[in-house]
Amino acid sequence: MGGDEGVRVMMAGVALARRRHEGLRFILFGDEARLKAALDRHPNLRAASEIVHADSVVDGSEKPSVAIRKKNSSMAKAIAAVKSGDAGAAVSSGNTGALMAMAKLALRTMPGIDRPALAAMLPTLGDNDVVMLDLGANPECDARNLVQFSVMGAAYARIALDLEQPRVRLLNIGTEDLKGTDEIRDAAAILRATVLPLRFDGFTEGDKIASGECDVIVCDGFSGNVALKTAEGTARFVTDVLRRAFTSSIRSKLGFLISKPAMHLLKHHLDPNNHNGAVFLGLNGVVVKSHGSANDTGVANAVHVAARLLEEDITRRIAADMANVPAFARPAPMLEPAAK
Repeated sequence: MGGDEGVRVMMAGVALARRRHEGLRFILFGDEARLKAALDRHPNLRAASEIVHADSVVDGSEKPSVAIRKKNSSMAKAIAAVKSGDAGAAVSSGNTGALMAMAKLALRTMPGIDRPALAAMLPTLGDNDVVMLDLGANPECDARNLVQFSVMGAAYARIALDLEQPRVRLLNIGTEDLKGTDEIRDAAAILRATVLPLRFDGFTEGDKIASGECDVIVCDGFSGNVALKTAEGTARFVTDVLRRAFTSSIRSKLGFLISKPAMHLLKHHLDPNNHNGAVFLGLNGVVVKSHGSANDTGVANAVHVAARLLEEDITRRIAADMANVPAFARPAPMLEPAAK
């Protein structure tokens, strides 16, 4: 937790999460004096919280290669607590690249997983949100990575969306079988031929991400990050256009008063705080990334995501599902050098 405002919002979010999950206990990493001052405003948290002082924080602009050297930063100590078993999960609103680098270095990837992926929930027009991954951790992916992401995303969807057989699709430039790169088509072939607790429905295009037609969308990190930022920008564009339209004249203002309930519903649906909490899937531990601009509700939702993944043992589920994936879609075993 870095900075007075960051500490205040994070603490308020933790307090909200505590009301939702009364059995949770928290280890708070950061400047001890600031944390104590913020904790005093939330009496319900005192008995359930422990403060661990951290000498430094990871700046938002720091490169991961620099950040990982800060062994006494709040981020590093939080991840170390997960590795040691002192904490079940880590939730951070800090530098995403640094968080991924530290988590991967300390926790390592699960057996059967080549690379961890960043997954998040996006709003849709359907009955539930959609899980999308990877959102930036792996700019380049092969077919094996995409298959592993599909397994991990489906396991996450079964927990977060309470689905037995999540509908999984690969993001592509078309829905026809011949469309896309070799990696995407090869991944599709593997998923069609493998018995898994998911329903592979082929491909989807960018304009269908929010349609609600599937539960998990899988892609490489480059495409996923571009799609995510485009969706965020489009949401801001729509809300700004509506705001300008409703304030352009007295008649427009009267129209806003009439449509105010519908506008509040739209705002709630598009508010990123209601979907906050991206997950690094594929690690030997639970790490959740909260958006840096999240409010207390957003932070509480990120903590809720971490709690649910712990309660449902996400790592065990992924490991069990990966056992059904063909050997050529899993990492190659490391060979020991021959004895001389």
